[in-house]
Amino acid sequence: MSMQSERSQLDSNRILSKKHLKRAWLITVLLIIFQMINFADKAVLGLVAESVMSELGMTSTQFGFIGSSFFFLFAISGIIVGFLAEKVQTRWLILIMGISWAVLQFPMLFGGGAMALLITRIVLGAAEGPASSISLTHVQGWFEPTTRGFPSSLVASGTTIGPVVAAPILAYIIAHPDLGWRWAFGFLGIVGLIWTIVWAMVFKEGPYSHFNQDKNAVETDVATSTSMPNADSKSIANFVDTLNPVPIFKVFFSKMFIAAFLAGLGCFWSLGFLTTWAPKYIASIGSFPPEIIATLSSLPWILGAISLAGAGYISRVMMKKDFTVYASLGVIFGLLVLISGVAFYLIPHLQGNILIALITVAAGFAMCFPLATMAVGFSVCSKQRAAVMATLVATSSIGGIVSPTMVGYLMDIAGYIQPAKGVPLSPQMAENLIIGMNHGFEYIGIYMIIVGVISILFLNPDYLAKKLMS
Repeated sequence: MSMQSERSQLDSNRILSKKHLKRAWLITVLLIIFQMINFADKAVLGLVAESVMSELGMTSTQFGFIGSSFFFLFAISGIIVGFLAEKVQTRWLILIMGISWAVLQFPMLFGGGAMALLITRIVLGAAEGPASSISLTHVQGWFEPTTRGFPSSLVASGTTIGPVVAAPILAYIIAHPDLGWRWAFGFLGIVGLIWTIVWAMVFKEGPYSHFNQDKNAVETDVATSTSMPNADSKSIANFVDTLNPVPIFKVFFSKMFIAAFLAGLGCFWSLGFLTTWAPKYIASIGSFPPEIIATLSSLPWILGAISLAGAGYISRVMMKKDFTVYASLGVIFGLLVLISGVAFYLIPHLQGNILIALITVAAGFAMCFPLATMAVGFSVCSKQRAAVMATLVATSSIGGIVSPTMVGYLMDIAGYIQPAKGVPLSPQMAENLIIGMNHGFEYIGIYMIIVGVISILFLNPDYLAKKLMS
C-alpha cells in the first residue's frame, strides 16, 4: 500500500473513530439515566416506609422482609442473564429490563396491598438483578480498554444519582394530600416507560462488543488510539480484548473473585439498609420534616456518585500512564471499603449531627462496589465479561437479602414497636429503634474493615488474567 493510500485510510479511520465516540457518549448518558431509574426504584421503598407500615399494619420485621424480598431472585436472574449475554445482544436485554421495571410499579398505584407489594418487589428484583453487569458490559463495548474506567464509573454513578434526584420529587409526591405514597410508584413507572421508548429509538451494539461483525471498525479504533498494546506492560488493560475464553470456574474460585465477593456482601448490606431503613433512622435521631429527611437520606447517594466518578476518572488517568488495573481499580476500591467500615463502626459510639456525616461516608463509600465489578471484568475476554460480572453482582446481593430483615429483627429485639397511623413516635420507641440499628452498624463496620484489607491485598485482575493465559 502506498504512503498516500495509508494516509487516506488513517484519515477515514479517525472519522470513523469520532463517529463511534459520539454514539458512545450518547449511549453512556442513556445508561446513566437507566441506572438512575434502577436505584430510584430501590430507594422508593425506604421513603414510603412510614406510610406503608402504618396504612398496611406491618411490624418492622415484616416490612424488613419485604425489603429483603427484592433480592430473593436478584442473584438467580443476574447469573442467568449474565450467561445469556454471550448469545443475546445486551441492547435487547436492557430494553426488556426497562419495560419490566416500568410495568411493575403500577400495581401499587392501583391499590395493591401488602401481598402485591411483596410480589412486585420480588419480581422487580429479578428484573433488576442483571442491570449493573449488563449496563457495564454494554458501555464497555463502546470504548477501548484503557479508557473504559471513566464511562463505566459514570454509568455506575447513575445508581447513586437516581435516589438523589428522585428523593425530593418522591417526598413531595408522598406528602401531597392529592397524591400520596402510591403515586410515588406510579411516577417511577411513567418515567420508566418514557426512557424505554427513547432507548428503543437509538440503541445499538458497540464496536468492541463480541457481537459486532465489523471487525475493521474495532481494529481502526485501536489503531488510532493513543494507547497501543504493549506486550511488556504489567497492565492487562493493554491487551484484555485479545484474551481467549478460559474455564470460567477458574475465575470464580480465584482469590481475586472471592475477595470481590466478600467485599460485595458488605456493600450490598449497606445498600439494603439504605434503601429500606435509612430514612427511618434519620427521622429517629432528630425532629425533621419529610422533605428534610429525604434530603439527608440522599447525602450518601451524592457522595457515592462523586466517589465513583472521581475514582473512575483517576483510574482512567492511571491506566493511560500504564498503571495496572489492580492499582487503578482494586486498591482504590479496597481503600474506600476500609473507610466505609471505620465510619459504620463509629456510628454507635458518637452522637449529634456527626451521625449524619458518618452515615453519609459509610453508606456512600460502600456504593463503590461497581469498581470491583469493573476490575473483575478485566480478567477475562469480552465474551465472558458479562457472565463474570453478573455472577459477582448476583452472589454479592446476598448481603442485600440479609440486611433489611436483620436490621428489622434487631429493632424488634430492642423493643421497637411501630406506632399506629397518625400517632407520633415516642422518645422511648425512638431510642429502641436506634439501639437496634446501632448493633447492626457495629457488626457491618467490623466486617467492612476486614474485607477492605482483603480487597487491597487480592483484588488483582492483572495477575489472574496472565495466570490464566499461561
